[in-house]
Amino acid sequence: MSRRRSGRPKPPGAVAVPAPALVLVAIASVQIGAAFAKELFSTAGPGGTVLLRLAWAAVLLLAVTRPGVRRIGPAHRRLVVLFGLILGGMNLAFYEAVARIPLGAAVTVEFLGPLAVAMAGSRRALDILWTVLAAGGVLALTEGGTGRLDPVGILLAVLAGACWAGYILLSKRVGQVFPGAAGLALACAVGAVAVAPYGLVDGGSALLRPAVLAAGLGVALLSSVVPYSLELAALRRLPAAVFGVLMSLEPAMAALAAFTVLGERLSPRQLAGIVLVCAASAGATLVRGPGSDGTAGVGEPE
Repeated sequence: MSRRRSGRPKPPGAVAVPAPALVLVAIASVQIGAAFAKELFSTAGPGGTVLLRLAWAAVLLLAVTRPGVRRIGPAHRRLVVLFGLILGGMNLAFYEAVARIPLGAAVTVEFLGPLAVAMAGSRRALDILWTVLAAGGVLALTEGGTGRLDPVGILLAVLAGACWAGYILLSKRVGQVFPGAAGLALACAVGAVAVAPYGLVDGGSALLRPAVLAAGLGVALLSSVVPYSLELAALRRLPAAVFGVLMSLEPAMAALAAFTVLGERLSPRQLAGIVLVCAASAGATLVRGPGSDGTAGVGEPE
């Protein structure tokens, strides 16, 4: 009698990596990629770095997903173009913000976008607490408005957060229309084309140097391909609410990566601001629970 087995047999001694560990590695990968991207700014500029990241991500993801572009209807084409424009704008605004303010601060301010989506339309009294915590965190991060951080950088981070909110709202629809990562692959291609004029001017001939191209490939792998793959694997085994709480560690991980890779230091008050925003995001995710729109299950677009 033959024994029926479900799924592929695991190799002897193989140990499944815990799903929360996959999410934490994905978060670390994104922020380390952002830190290395900032180091590339002196050579390729923020615009050139965005162009390299999106172009390489599009090449790699398109090679894997191989979406049938000719079979996509006009309505779905408009959807993926809009998705790509938001993705390109989000990355460009974020990198321009990071060029002006510390990485941890930029990610924290940007994180207000998904937090706003999580609490939009809420009538829960408890959500007022998360709003107050987030506002207090941003106020502490900007040193109470004393001008310690470049205001243009802060505004660009706010713009990136607004684009991230749009990314969240569109990602569910794109996921319903396109299988797997096909929608993201096409959006990366659209985003690369959209930022190309600015990126080519900002990066200039440096974008053709083999070392710069290789660095751009590394940023694309760390910031897009690797974390997206890990998050997809984790979401198959994690409740959305748990995933959202783990993603709330993003600003703290950004501050750690910036300190480790770039040597960027934040004041105790600014670090407290990051903690408050992380707590607000985690609290909002836990209260709303699985199945609600918000940071849970969104993935990491920066």
